Amino acid sequence: VLPACLLLALLLLAPALSAQNERGLLFNLDTGELCLQSAQCKSGCCQRTSGLSLARCAPKAAEFQVCSPPNIYGIYYKCPCEKGLTCDSDKTIVGSITGSNTGVCTDPQDSNRR
Repeated sequence: VLPACLLLALLLLAPALSAQNERGLLFNLDTGELCLQSAQCKSGCCQRTSGLSLARCAPKAAEFQVCSPPNIYGIYYKCPCEKGLTCDSDKTIVGSITGSNTGVCTDPQDSNRR
């Protein structure tokens, strides 16, 4: 007999796993939906506005927008950059913990052309 918590987990995950391209209960979440980890969001960014706020899926930062570098926690105060852009920021552990490691998204190809 399966423990109740395992059975509940299977029931919750089944819809998310069965519909890979459709919005799931835990994964493939749209912008604005509550999340616990960036991997749950279609955009790849789970963002909170403060340490006490709930995190929601948000679009990744575009060129010249404020960004945070990718981190191991998977929740951001500012989203990482869109694919192909880099986030020039404070990459120290202190900046990562305090959320002060924000920068600006830039296109690395632009700096190579100068």
